[in-house]
Amino acid sequence: MSTELETELQTAVERRRNFAIISHPDAGKTTLTEKLLLYGGAIHEAGAVKARRAQRHATSDWMAMEQQRGISITSTVLQFEYQNYQINLLDTPGHQDFSEDTYRTLAAADNAVMLEDAAKGLEPQTRKLFEVCRMRGLPIFTFFNKLDRPGREPLELLDEIEKELGLQTYPVNWPIGMGDRFKGVYDRRQRQIHLFERSGHGSREAIDTVVELGDPRIEELLEKDLYYQFKDDLELLEELGAELDLNLVRTGKMTPVFFGSAMSNFGVELFLDAFLDYALKPGNHKSNVGEMPPTYPEFSGFVFKLQANMDPKHRDRVAFIRVCTGKFEKDMTVNHARTGKVVRLSRPQKLFAQDRESIEVAYPGDVIGLNNPGVFAIGDTIYNGQKLEYEGIPCFSPELFAYLRNPNPSKFKQFRKGVSELQEEGAVQIMYSADEAKRDPILAAVGQLQFEVVQFRMQNEYNVESTLELLPFTVARWVDGGWEALQKVGRLFNTVTVKDGWGRPVLLFRNEWNCQQVEGDHPELKLNVIAPVVSGLEISK
Repeated sequence: MSTELETELQTAVERRRNFAIISHPDAGKTTLTEKLLLYGGAIHEAGAVKARRAQRHATSDWMAMEQQRGISITSTVLQFEYQNYQINLLDTPGHQDFSEDTYRTLAAADNAVMLEDAAKGLEPQTRKLFEVCRMRGLPIFTFFNKLDRPGREPLELLDEIEKELGLQTYPVNWPIGMGDRFKGVYDRRQRQIHLFERSGHGSREAIDTVVELGDPRIEELLEKDLYYQFKDDLELLEELGAELDLNLVRTGKMTPVFFGSAMSNFGVELFLDAFLDYALKPGNHKSNVGEMPPTYPEFSGFVFKLQANMDPKHRDRVAFIRVCTGKFEKDMTVNHARTGKVVRLSRPQKLFAQDRESIEVAYPGDVIGLNNPGVFAIGDTIYNGQKLEYEGIPCFSPELFAYLRNPNPSKFKQFRKGVSELQEEGAVQIMYSADEAKRDPILAAVGQLQFEVVQFRMQNEYNVESTLELLPFTVARWVDGGWEALQKVGRLFNTVTVKDGWGRPVLLFRNEWNCQQVEGDHPELKLNVIAPVVSGLEISK
């Protein structure tokens, strides 16, 4: 590698930070995303705050259905600069029905921000997503939101994380008051108190009054009981709390904790400043030829998401690529690991939710959008230099199943195209009956809302009406060893066999008890909850 390229890559990696936000629905994730963009200068007024009154929408929620329902149902990528850092923010759906999309997005993240409602603490969806982060060893930063509303005691919230998630905690800032009496936060890094005033319902940056810890004005600015409570808390933290250990943070064993209110902008900028200091820069990625460092001179990356119709006027399909090594350049040709073909990467785009602009170069940690005319599938690796493939992205077991039917034969082509493209982007898993006479696709979803999204998008994006016929199954298991293993077992009771997108056998059961019964009757049959990943490809036509 030339010294010039080596220096260029090292400089680019040093200034990049990449993270995903995970949370339970309604914890305020989209609002926090907006405020990070606001402080990063990427937007000038936050849309989430005024949406109900002025019918504006959050930048990250661009799909028509998201704007109608006020929820995030697809991951988006938001790139912006802040204090000479290039930040790639991967916004994920909070709703549990779209956790599959979140799992895939976490594969492209270097850090995770766990957002919690200070009144509710840990919630089921957050716990699930935390386990995915732990599996990948991601550093986790915790932001307790909605401090301007009544909530639980901060020490109680820390205790819950330590006991239930087994994570050490280190509060980087500490709240002063809560609810109507929330006065601001104490920044332990700079030993300063930040007193905030609400401004324009949080649509613009908060006005921030900073007071040094020893300043005698503190007693005048804070009510007496709040001041003494703050002093007691601080003493407790300094004497009994853990020391900040960045090695533990970066291996996912300690979480830096922040308190604030995204809606009112309290604590958001302090969080962003500390995050940039503590977070992991883009690191090594596991491949079939070993760990690949980001400064490896040849370009490589993998597809972690596909999205159809981001621009409805052009019926486009965009592949989201996480750059892992080397330098990406517009119009470069790369090798496609799964197919062995050479692909030219023209019209690369920088993504900002639905908005895109053309880019010339990208570096490890960046996410680029590429037009995808059916070339890419989720998990695909593209590379130059020595052949390599990154770890594939698994499918998780769905729990709801339904035939998707086309009541209008004249729309057969549109129906088939819609099903194919939505399957390709992973909006829902699609299976088919093992009985060749039954040609209708079977939608396999984690939650009911996925069905609604598929039907909505079939109508809205492909102009095809559809009907659903629910199937009485709640459990899916992939057969280890494929059709051959299944044939050796012979006839099975209380289960139906279908094919996944790869044509592999999947057994559907009405309930867990039926599944356990089959496993008990046939101990030689090995069943998997997660679909095996082959050559990085998750779905095929």
